Amino acid sequence: MIKHILGATVIFLGLSACQSQPQVVSNEQLMGRWHVDVVLDTPTINNSPANLVFAPNGQLTGNNSCNQFSGHYAQQGNLLKLAPSDSTMKACVDSLMTQEADLMKAISLVQQIDFSKGKLNLLSKKGDTLLVLTKQSLPLS
Repeated sequence: MIKHILGATVIFLGLSACQSQPQVVSNEQLMGRWHVDVVLDTPTINNSPANLVFAPNGQLTGNNSCNQFSGHYAQQGNLLKLAPSDSTMKACVDSLMTQEADLMKAISLVQQIDFSKGKLNLLSKKGDTLLVLTKQSLPLS
């Protein structure tokens, strides 16, 4: 019996040692323009202009589906805090206005980041995915 328990313990410890740690997202990986693909588990509307732009100086800008916004962000390893502060106030079609409200809600809840399979995932404190982003090759301007 002790051999079985010892054997199971060795196997368990061996498997747990093989688990990979989450990849730390570097500041360089975060920099640039990211298209918003998913907001709160809902894919964005086709051809949606929703995007986030992370500048090297901690400045955050973007388009929340209908309006432009700006603010700041702070990153430390895989911890991320987004703080939009200004926004334009244009009216758009209802579907884009709804997506905009959901996007701004999600942004306010972001506390972690994860980079996997070419996507940047912005996560809640509990690790729930709030936003899924794809890097755009367009210049920042």
